[in-house]
Amino acid sequence: MRIIRFIKSLYLGTRVYYAVAILILLFLISYWVHLFFPIALIGIWLLLLIILFDCVTLYRTAEGITATRNLPEKFSNSDLNEVPLFIQNKYSFKIYYEIIDEIPIQFQKRDFLKSGSIESKDRVAINYALRPVDRGVYNFGNLNIYVHSPLQIIKRRYTFNNGQTVKVYPSFIQMKKYAFLAIDNKLTQFGLKKIRRIGHTMEFEQIKDYVSGDDVRTINWKATAKRGSLMINQFQDEKSQPVYSIIDASRVMKMPFNGLTLLDYAINSTLAFSNIALKKNDKTGLITFSNSIQNHLAASNKKTHLNIILEILYAINTEFLDSDFGRLYAEVKRKITHRSLLLLYTNFEHISSLHRQLPYLKGLSKKHVLVVIFFENTELDTLIKKKAANTPEIYHKTIAQKMEYDKKLMVKELENHGIQAVLTRPEDLSVNTINKYLEIKARGIL
Repeated sequence: MRIIRFIKSLYLGTRVYYAVAILILLFLISYWVHLFFPIALIGIWLLLLIILFDCVTLYRTAEGITATRNLPEKFSNSDLNEVPLFIQNKYSFKIYYEIIDEIPIQFQKRDFLKSGSIESKDRVAINYALRPVDRGVYNFGNLNIYVHSPLQIIKRRYTFNNGQTVKVYPSFIQMKKYAFLAIDNKLTQFGLKKIRRIGHTMEFEQIKDYVSGDDVRTINWKATAKRGSLMINQFQDEKSQPVYSIIDASRVMKMPFNGLTLLDYAINSTLAFSNIALKKNDKTGLITFSNSIQNHLAASNKKTHLNIILEILYAINTEFLDSDFGRLYAEVKRKITHRSLLLLYTNFEHISSLHRQLPYLKGLSKKHVLVVIFFENTELDTLIKKKAANTPEIYHKTIAQKMEYDKKLMVKELENHGIQAVLTRPEDLSVNTINKYLEIKARGIL
């Protein structure tokens, strides 16, 4: 068994192949010039001695290096996730290494290679980043490290971390980024707008004495008459309003942009938005549907609620069937009894598809504040901006412009029926969704 392990771990360096090529050339020349024949023979024995010496150097230490791959508990979908590697050199000399990590097949990365050197008794940290675009379980294989001495004649392979798994969750990195910016008041740097409050969209809190600078429009004249001094009404922001994210998981959400489906863009946005809403003390809920209702989580503002939302979003699995807005309408009418804000993530590529679902959307908007969020087809931008050089290209450009115009018509159509609408690029979805939520809160529409 030891011999088998030794053979499996032994690899020849490139210098050996160069030396063998030179020896072959010397033997070939010696066919005409006999003087080179003994030189070639000496070269063979010298090469064998060097290989033996290098083997003893690398293998006399039973465990020349130790290495670990410290995977995080979970990966964030569509974001760069750091994978740290730590290598300890236990040899008494400087070593050179080559790392081939068996990363999950989902990345389809077959040219992974990291190389470098480590001084004797030293320890190094090596990081590389992976960007997943699918939720689910990712399996890592072996961490293979090939070590060679300064002679660089042979390599010894070490294998570590035999099989590790990590789950890819919706983008919690994006969620934390927007939550941090909301606290730090730097949302405008990422396109989030500070929206001026309109009117008194607040709950009454108390009556207090007037102080210079208070809004005179809030003076309570009855209390002023009784006390003989100016008194004003004090308000506080409305809290615990129910807000539902409704995700269409049908085939219209299968379209990919930058490696990510529209469904995953909606999932990432839902997580980021839900975190913001909970921080503003609103109740958040979740509904996912396609040809049937897949998940229905009642709105709540408990501390553990975000973790429940995260687990549901992680587990969303769909066959991308046709959506049934009739089932969605019946579900909302039956189970959501209080007036709520409904953020519906879906997509319409043709105005005729919107007209088919419009009766259900109008029904939802009668009792609730409905916001329909759908996507621009950013793949058409290049085609529209490109100058047409022939008749077929003119046709293609005209069709692309018609499709872009239809999207704008859909927004007008929804607004004409009293339905809020957001038409957004996929990469701007989270920003535009949070902006719409802040606008609705500021205007007191809910």
